[in-house]
Amino acid sequence: MIKKIGLLILLIYCPCLLFAQTTLGTTGLLLAPSAEMQRDGTVMLGANFLNDVFTPPQFPYNTINYYLNATLLPFLEVAYTATMFRATDNPEDPSYIYFPKKKGRFINQDRSVSVRLRLLRERKYIPAVVIGTNDCFHTSNGGFMVSQFFSRIYVAMSKDFYIRNQRLTASLAYIYHTQNRTLSNSISAGVAFSPSFARNLNVIAEYCDEQCNIGANYLLFNHLFAQVMLQRCKYFSGGLTYKIYLKKESFKAFK
Repeated sequence: MIKKIGLLILLIYCPCLLFAQTTLGTTGLLLAPSAEMQRDGTVMLGANFLNDVFTPPQFPYNTINYYLNATLLPFLEVAYTATMFRATDNPEDPSYIYFPKKKGRFINQDRSVSVRLRLLRERKYIPAVVIGTNDCFHTSNGGFMVSQFFSRIYVAMSKDFYIRNQRLTASLAYIYHTQNRTLSNSISAGVAFSPSFARNLNVIAEYCDEQCNIGANYLLFNHLFAQVMLQRCKYFSGGLTYKIYLKKESFKAFK
């Protein structure tokens, strides 16, 4: 009886223990969107190393980004992400316009805002559904219009499955790339597996933008979140996130 009660409690709390965090600064898989949401009142501060394979053609080099993410309501997540430009001697690179003589140095940043809205909460036979957008605004700097390098709109759904105290989350999404014409609008799919012997670990595999990616993440001390990924199963990107729980119940969900 005690074991059954313990298992029931674990199944209730497992969906709240760990969520995959995308390298774009919002909740998701690796590159693919998902319908998972952070707990209400969760604030995240993070930074990532991004391989040049990860970034759009306007970033022909390895770079870094940093972000602030806040789940303001149980169904609303907003993020601000800044991706660093490195100065080059190529007139076609965005950073050349600002600092043409500082080749190799990070001298500017692309700023983007992302929004995710949950339409349906997951139920027994119904998956959760989220609509979202990355890099949804244009900005102007000295009259120069900064492009939406990471812009996309998507609808995603996710469903949790439990097998002997182990959680498998399946996600499916349709992605529409509004600005990046090098990528085709397409369907993405992925799974995240959390084994019973390591509840704070997620192992992830996904198909997104016509490529296969693998990765993993781990939540340490309820606050420090680490993620690594191999894009196309060989190009490394990864980062660290610190989670702050503004509401008491949010922190309890992760304990």
